Formats: sequence, C-alpha cells, structure tokens
Amino acid sequence: MPPKPQSEYVSFVIERMSVVRDLQVKGMFGGYGIFQDDCMFALIIEDQLYFKADANTRKEFEAKGLKPFTYEARGKWVEVNYFEAPPEVFDEIDEMRVWANKALVVAIGARKPKKL
Repeated sequence: MPPKPQSEYVSFVIERMSVVRDLQVKGMFGGYGIFQDDCMFALIIEDQLYFKADANTRKEFEAKGLKPFTYEARGKWVEVNYFEAPPEVFDEIDEMRVWANKALVVAIGARKPKKL
C-alpha cells in the first residue's frame, strides 16, 4: 500500500522542524512519527503535533494547558507520553528548536539499551 499523501499541515510542520538535524518522518499509526537518528521524539496524528514528554516536561505541558495524546483500544482510553505542541512553536523557530530539543532529550533518555 503506498504511503498516504502528506497534508499541508504535515508539510508545514516538517518545514518548521528543519532546525532539527537529520530529521526523518515515517508514516505510522495512521499518522507520522518524527525521528532523529532512529529516535522518535514527536508524532503527528490527525493534523496535530505532539512532543514526547516525561515526568519533568509533562509539568511544563500541563502548565500551558496542553493535553496528552490519547486513543481508544479495546474499549478503554489509553494516554501516552506525547503532549500537544505549544502554539508558539509554529510562530517562532527558536521555540520549535527548544521544544523539539526537550522532546529529543526525553526520547533519548527513554531508549532501552540494545542487547548485545
């Protein structure tokens, strides 16, 4: 099955994220995973950008009133550690850099060590 065409929103986000070195975008989960060096730090689902969060950065997202990504599976709602991107990342390239870097640090820290 060929990949679905990118929406204008996805193209816009990719353009704004050009500040991230070696950015990779892969179709997954009916949306897109955003990676650096095979480390997923953001995702786009239904034209909404989400950044990876942990216990520390979660507080920053919540303080801004941003919500986590949730989905329904087997009749239950599941919440994952990805939060809506702050609106300022779309207006200010430095804000995109700051929030993308925070998410990347979280994603790198969450990586499981490779088995030898």
